[in-house]
Amino acid sequence: MPDENRMSLLCEVSPSLIETKSTERFDRQEKTILVKVLLPDGDYNHEDPLEEIRGLAKTAGLVVVGGLLQRRGQVDIATYIGSGKVQELQELVSAHEADVVIFDNDLGPAQTRNLERLLNAKVIDRTEVILDIFATRARTHEAHLQVELAQLEYALPRLKRMWTHLSRYKGGIGVRGPGEKQLEEDKRLVGKRIRDLKLKLEKVQARKEREVAGRGDAPTVSLVGYTNAGKSTLMNILTHAGVLAEDKLFATLDTRTRKWPFRGGGAALLSDTVGFIRNLPHSLVASFKATLEEASQADLLLHVADASSPEVESQIKAVHDVLEELGLAEHPTILVLNKIDRVADRSILDVLMAQHPDAVAISAANGDGLERLEIAVREALDQRALDAEVEIAVGNGRVLAYLAQHARIDGRDYQENDRVVLHCRLPRRCVDYLNEHGADVRMNGRLLHIERAG
Repeated sequence: MPDENRMSLLCEVSPSLIETKSTERFDRQEKTILVKVLLPDGDYNHEDPLEEIRGLAKTAGLVVVGGLLQRRGQVDIATYIGSGKVQELQELVSAHEADVVIFDNDLGPAQTRNLERLLNAKVIDRTEVILDIFATRARTHEAHLQVELAQLEYALPRLKRMWTHLSRYKGGIGVRGPGEKQLEEDKRLVGKRIRDLKLKLEKVQARKEREVAGRGDAPTVSLVGYTNAGKSTLMNILTHAGVLAEDKLFATLDTRTRKWPFRGGGAALLSDTVGFIRNLPHSLVASFKATLEEASQADLLLHVADASSPEVESQIKAVHDVLEELGLAEHPTILVLNKIDRVADRSILDVLMAQHPDAVAISAANGDGLERLEIAVREALDQRALDAEVEIAVGNGRVLAYLAQHARIDGRDYQENDRVVLHCRLPRRCVDYLNEHGADVRMNGRLLHIERAG
């Protein structure tokens, strides 16, 4: 059977693993039971541990009909929750006629298989729900590639689950049954597809880098933050971008960049990025590096946080963790405390501002604080710009063209050795490009060597 036909068959056999099925495509919404194991080192909302997975289930189009919590010192190897809770879960599934059981934990392939056998219902974990949402929200070719890569990397160790119906055919020593042969063939095909997707995404990322580097002299600002913190609403009010703003997790998946005109003159390019979440699957972070290229190349990050959320501090930490994984922990960043109009008690906001004295408090919904935000952004961008001298050969047309596009040239001094010194106001991110292409960049007489993200 040709490889492409085999991949199609794989999708048909296990749509929840290879090409995640959207529950919203069915006339009847699937009913689900939520389960969470509270481990000693777990990160969760202590007031309502199921809050986030409930929001994910809602975004995925599921109807939540029940929930189950268990506090454990360590997980059960076979079923994650142990025999007593399995029996309780069986009764819940039966009583509510649930179609799906969602664990707000990451299950192993064997644990998923054992639970499905005992519960007689589909069992999926946190990562699979997030992958399902990303699959339904992907709109561009780039996003589809990224989601497919993350899905396949998640599915690869779970392929054995797809072929358990052939296990009875397995032969003795020296004899391989069709299930075992097929599993090896599936792994080979999925591995090949993963390599192909990574190559395609490397090209996408290279193109993104060229696009970002090729923009004009306007400084770049990128919105990052926890999902549903109000980034898209802020993007819309600042740029009139018309970006989808929904009260759902991961409402925005594809990056958009628009011009943000400042009230006092000048402008920046503002980009909205995919939202982060606690324990964001590593495969998704890796897959979406091309989309997050806007953030890595930006002169400034605006970290938007939901000030009205009781979990705002843990959400801020979760975003920091993802930024650290992307190598952006030290990137210039302004914390923006959004949704202050929803904060019930002013003292809560006062405590937040005391803990984050450099933050800017705003409401993207009613426009409160936007002028303060613009002032803070302009001051931060001014600190990122350099008054420098750039010395190049007169015939270095590449650097001259680059400076004409990215810098403000205030003067030129021609030297006797066919070189010219340009007095420029330029973004710090330009210095490494200039160094790489034959220019000497000096500030106060000292040569500069600055990393792009520095």
